[in-house]
Amino acid sequence: MGSVKDLEVLEEPAGLREGRGRFHFSDRYSVFDWGEMPDHIEGKGEALCMMGAHFFEMLASMGIANHYLGVVGGDGRARRLNEVVEPARVMEVKLLRVIEPDVKGGAYDYSVYRKEKGNFLIPLEIIYRNSLPEGSSVFRRLEEGSLNVEDLGLDRLPKPGERLESPILDVSTKLESTDRYLDWEEAMEIAGLSREEVERIKEITLKVNELITRSVEPMGLAHQDGKVEFGFDGARNIMLVDVLGTPDECRFEYGGMPVSKELARMFYRDTEWSREVEAAKKTNRVDWKRLVSLSPPLLPPRLKELITLLYQGCCDGITGRPYFNAPPLAQILAGSSLDLK
Repeated sequence: MGSVKDLEVLEEPAGLREGRGRFHFSDRYSVFDWGEMPDHIEGKGEALCMMGAHFFEMLASMGIANHYLGVVGGDGRARRLNEVVEPARVMEVKLLRVIEPDVKGGAYDYSVYRKEKGNFLIPLEIIYRNSLPEGSSVFRRLEEGSLNVEDLGLDRLPKPGERLESPILDVSTKLESTDRYLDWEEAMEIAGLSREEVERIKEITLKVNELITRSVEPMGLAHQDGKVEFGFDGARNIMLVDVLGTPDECRFEYGGMPVSKELARMFYRDTEWSREVEAAKKTNRVDWKRLVSLSPPLLPPRLKELITLLYQGCCDGITGRPYFNAPPLAQILAGSSLDLK
């Protein structure tokens, strides 16, 4: 079970043979690597499933390999979107092996990846950035010195909300207890990648970014950033995995208003719980959760309702199908305010 979706294994992957499984998307959500938060967002599971399926099918038509096999309705069969009417919350996918790095002396050891040939999840998250919205981790990293403007391809410090002339790519760990940003040399080393494989991953990421941007702009959405994940099939061909193009994996904005779970992050950043989480991560990046004594509070009811409608409205708009008959985003956001406590 994950913080947002559950995995049902139909066929275990083994050796160089891929398996088969099903993602059961839930109404749960997570922020700050915490895991399941105390609220559920109604309809979120179906919205994520249908948006993810839409983009996987589009990418497949572009010749970009991914692990998607179809969405699963009440009859238990995996089907393409043109064969379904009702929104589903189950997606069938190819399964790859997940190889956990060892923990030695309080640090992660990735040496196992140097021996692997194929059929495994690449232990990295690739982040693309089209702009630098307020709250982006880039500003924290610039302030603490773990990132410099040259790494961003800029000649000056960026400002919050700044749109970049061209996308920048970032990379972080995937299988550690909290995400850790890497430079590309370290990412290549820990995952056992060749330079050509790294370049192919970057190329696909930029194509994914371009597709999502092109898809949401007619809705009035600005596509600020997002993340994608990759794996190798049994023949060591690169393929997209997990899910992409949703308000959980991307940061969208409409007229200055976040249209993603960033709304929940903004609320939680101003809580004592969030400050405890941040301090704990600085103390012990492997086992930080045991240092947090507080529990996250519930979302304010008006904020929860707004987030619910945004997920549903994004799904209808992105897929072009009225799965939820949600109002247009402009109507949902009309008169809304970020002062939702």
